[in-house]
Amino acid sequence: MNVTLHTASLADATRIADILIASRAVFLPYAPSPHSDASVRAWVRDVLLPRERVTVATLAGQQVGVLAMHHTDGIGWITQLYLDPPNVGRGIGSLLLAHALAELPRPIRLFAFQQNHGARRFYERNGFVPVQFTDGSGNEEHCPDVLYQLDG
Repeated sequence: MNVTLHTASLADATRIADILIASRAVFLPYAPSPHSDASVRAWVRDVLLPRERVTVATLAGQQVGVLAMHHTDGIGWITQLYLDPPNVGRGIGSLLLAHALAELPRPIRLFAFQQNHGARRFYERNGFVPVQFTDGSGNEEHCPDVLYQLDG
């Protein structure tokens, strides 16, 4: 498997949105997006790409994963890590996470929904520890989530 990573550009916006929409529909049915598909597409183009460091994973000429990250006040944040559903379990998420770990300052934080057991196992397997459980009142979906952190 020959996966390549590249910095996302506006030309990638439509496919990034497609990945986010498809992944949420398959893996997060308990947390439907509070936004229409058109709104997600506009957000990727107008907010995510200009404000975050976004990396796209490509396999056989097709974008199959997306990672968004930034750092604020000495804390690295992973804000998006989504894969095209048919490509889960192929090591692409691990490759994107390794990229984030190489690029971001420690500590690194991220949120995952409490019900997203697959993501939680993935992050915990990679050294992240839960530091706070919330009732979901702080996210748009109003679903309980977990704040994870990786130190050192």
